[in-house]
Amino acid sequence: MRKPNVYIDGKEGTTGLQIYDRLAFREDINLLLIDEAKRKDPAERKRFLNEADLVFLCLPDAAAVEAVSLIENEHTRVIDCSTAHRTAPGWAYGFPELSAEHRERIRGAQRVANPGCHATGFLSIAYPLTAMGLLPRDTLLSCFSLTGYSGGGKKMIAQYEQEQRPPAYSSPALYGLLQNHKHLPEMQTVCGLEQTPVFVPIVDDYYKGMAGTIPLHMSQLQGVSTLHELWAKLHSYYQETAAPEAVVRVEPDPTDPASGIDAGFKIYANQWQGKDSLSLLVTGNDERLTITALFDNLGKGASGAAVQNMNLMLGFPETTGLSL
Repeated sequence: MRKPNVYIDGKEGTTGLQIYDRLAFREDINLLLIDEAKRKDPAERKRFLNEADLVFLCLPDAAAVEAVSLIENEHTRVIDCSTAHRTAPGWAYGFPELSAEHRERIRGAQRVANPGCHATGFLSIAYPLTAMGLLPRDTLLSCFSLTGYSGGGKKMIAQYEQEQRPPAYSSPALYGLLQNHKHLPEMQTVCGLEQTPVFVPIVDDYYKGMAGTIPLHMSQLQGVSTLHELWAKLHSYYQETAAPEAVVRVEPDPTDPASGIDAGFKIYANQWQGKDSLSLLVTGNDERLTITALFDNLGKGASGAAVQNMNLMLGFPETTGLSL
């Protein structure tokens, strides 16, 4: 059987390089590599886009839209890692663990939009709660999300790693303060929420890793009244929808003393750096609680998710090449 041709348009960016690192030594695909001197040549890019069986777009939004317009055949399949198509009609949303329907859409899709990193954390929590009917879709939600500076791409990485950087860079920075962060549309739309969440992203002085947290009152939920009941529902949901190797998993019952979640327990946002998995931690009590998604912003939050989607689209085992 012929190996599928795979091309990364924008391999030089942070996401593109991470995808390349995951694919460079795979023997089940043929990775197309454009001549560095011609990577910005429109005709050469167009040739590669149309020769590929699957293309990763690791580009700014406008460039991603342009790249799609250059594809003039019916066989090239696309995974767009930009924001451009995440709520666009005709594009499958690339988060297979959200539901069996999401996974099947990805398998058969010509066009897949890779989720945003902050949106990945939010949706991993909010989507199953709404899908199970535990969280009414008109609920007023808030979320805060802590990320390493690699999430800002090459420009932010250079700012944080310069020799003479401002002292403020050593402390957490809240941003997106006008409540117009680019991940908000997919956070609301994919969940079917009636109200846009209040979202506070925070960047800190470490390279990669993400912790996205939704705080809740138990009174906001329906059908559960204890922390254990909520944990059990979430755990059961992901047992049914996650890949067999558990790319997404729910950590142990917080009400079980053996879980280690006690008064001194801490969640470190870089705990899963270098991994392509995501963990959900339920903490709190029967009145007030938080659910935190813990993952690598460059792994399940970007490149790892893109490779997982590629595996599904090309018929490979879902977790091939992933670090779990």
